[in-house]
Amino acid sequence: MGVPHISNPSEQEPQDPPNWSRRGILAALGAVPAAVLTGCSSSADASATTKASASAKAARKAVVTVTPADGTRHAGFATPVEVTVTDGTLASVKATAADGSALAGSLDAARTKWTSTQNPYSGTTYTVSAQVTGAAAQTATFTTASPSATFVGYFTPEADSTSGVGMPVSVNFTEAVTDRAAVEKAITVTAEPAVEVVGHWFSDTRLDFRPETYWAAGTKITLGLRLKDVEGADGVYGTQSKDVIFHIGRAQISTVDLAAKTMTVRRDGATTATYPVSGGDAEHTTWSGIMVISERFKQTRMESSTVGLGDEYDISDVPHAQRLTTSGTFVHGNYWASTSVFGSANTSHGCVGLHDTKGANDTSVPGYQFYDSSMLGDVVIVQNSGEETVDPANGLNGWNLSWADWKAGSAA
Repeated sequence: MGVPHISNPSEQEPQDPPNWSRRGILAALGAVPAAVLTGCSSSADASATTKASASAKAARKAVVTVTPADGTRHAGFATPVEVTVTDGTLASVKATAADGSALAGSLDAARTKWTSTQNPYSGTTYTVSAQVTGAAAQTATFTTASPSATFVGYFTPEADSTSGVGMPVSVNFTEAVTDRAAVEKAITVTAEPAVEVVGHWFSDTRLDFRPETYWAAGTKITLGLRLKDVEGADGVYGTQSKDVIFHIGRAQISTVDLAAKTMTVRRDGATTATYPVSGGDAEHTTWSGIMVISERFKQTRMESSTVGLGDEYDISDVPHAQRLTTSGTFVHGNYWASTSVFGSANTSHGCVGLHDTKGANDTSVPGYQFYDSSMLGDVVIVQNSGEETVDPANGLNGWNLSWADWKAGSAA
C-alpha cells in the first residue's frame, strides 16, 4: 500500500509517537479520505461506494413538515401555509377547509416546498394532504384563531336593487379604518359596460365609489367585498367575503331652478315634466348643487327640532318625501301651503316643495307624480338657490367633486 506524503519534519515539532503497533498505524492511515487514497482504489470499489450511498439515501424516509403544525388549535392567519419535504419530492399538496374550499398554492422548482398563494381564513379548520413521490400521502390538520375585534362594511345600494344613474356605491364601516389602502384594495366595483370606477374616502368610516360621469342607463354593477381577515386597524379585522350585484335603471335627471321656481324632469334625454315648486326662503336657503335621492317615503314625519330649528314645525304626514341630504333637505309634497305659492315664491325651511294633498293618494298632483316617476339614485340638481354648493359628504352627493378631486381621495 502506498503511503501519502507526510509533512516535512522541519515544519513540525518532533513528538514521541504513541505506543502503536505497525498494524495500528496502517489502520489509522487507512482512515484517510478515499480521494487521497487514489493510489490503491479501483473503479469497482468506487462503484460499490456510490451504490451503497444511493441505497442508504433511498432507505431514508421522506420527512414532511407542515406549517402551521399538525394539531395547532389557534394558528395564525396572517401568513401563508407552507409544506416542505426532506429526502423526497412533493407530487402534490392540498389544503382544504371543512366547507370543501381549498387554498391555492404552488411548488418551487425543486418540488420540495409548497406555499399557499393566499393566507388561510381565520376561525377555520384545514386539512393538509401532502403526496410525496413514490410514497403514501401524509396529512396534517390545524385550526386558525379567530380575531378578537372585527368590522363590517354596510353598503348602499341594496343587493339586487335597481337605482338611478347618480347612485354611488357607498360603504360605511362599523369601526374606524386606519389602513385605508388595505381596505380599499379589498373592495372592487366593476361595471358592465366597463368604465373606470374609483374610490373616495369621506372619513375613516366611509368609502364611496363612482365613475367620472353618471352611470350609463342599464349598467350592471358588481361590488366585490374581500374584507375577511383584512386588518383595517390595529388588531381589527374584516369579516366579509361576498359579491353583490345591482343595476342602474333609466336615466332621470331633474333640475330645480329656484329663480324660476320650477323643476324640469328629463328622462333618457327627453323632457317629461315641468312642475312649479317652492324652495327655501331667504333665511333658510336650499343647498345648491348635484344631489342624489337617498331615501323615499310615501309619508313621513318632519320635525324642525331634528334640524336645529327649534319648534317651528312638526308635521306628522308629509307626503311623497325624498331625501337629498343627510342634514335634512328633501324634495317633497306640500298640502299645507297655498297652491298659489308654487311657482311664485320660495317659502320653505330649505326643502323643495311641490303641491300635494293630505293622505298622499291623489294621483293628479305634482307631488304624487314626481314621486311616482322617481327612484333611489335619481339626480336632482338645484340652481339659483342663493346658497353655496352642498358638501359632497352630506348625503350621496360626491358628484359635486371634480374627477381630479375625487381621485385624490383614493388610498389605492
